[in-house]
Amino acid sequence: MSKALVIGTSFGGLEALKTIIPSLPEDFNIPVLVVLHIGDHNNDSFINYLNSISKLKVKEAEEKDEILAGYVYFAPPNYHMLIDDDASISFSADPKVHHSRPSIDVLFESAAWSLKDGIIGLILTGLNQDGAHGLKTIKNYGGTAIVENPENAVASIMPKAALAETEVDFVLELDEIGAKIIELSKQF
Repeated sequence: MSKALVIGTSFGGLEALKTIIPSLPEDFNIPVLVVLHIGDHNNDSFINYLNSISKLKVKEAEEKDEILAGYVYFAPPNYHMLIDDDASISFSADPKVHHSRPSIDVLFESAAWSLKDGIIGLILTGLNQDGAHGLKTIKNYGGTAIVENPENAVASIMPKAALAETEVDFVLELDEIGAKIIELSKQF
């Protein structure tokens, strides 16, 4: 698989992801990887809930998982999640980035390096600047950059930081993002 959708979010992200993930169809043709700032907290209950309302299989990523269409992979607590050159998942316990592990920047940068222009990067609501540099890296490698409209996000700091650092392709309302991602995925 040489394409993926990578999503980064923090404060307010649970609600945002409950809007976007269930909107993706069963035949969505690219894998989805998510960094949600959860610190050391377990995200099993949220993953189980998303599974119950989604057409895609939602799971916590495991070391060496091959990224496959039809799946949503969540970074586990307290590990950075990366995409390796063979399109598999690996983890790192390297220091926190923007006070976060998992870090959005780490996922986004590794995705850009591995998959080049086959990446759609999405920054949602959040309270820090994690993801801004990673989204810029995605754009620099020819990928597509989407940011939730900070004016209506639960927390505007993360989307505003992304917009300040990157000339993004789309700034969308939360309820518009799913349809745009589906449209873009058909171009792959």
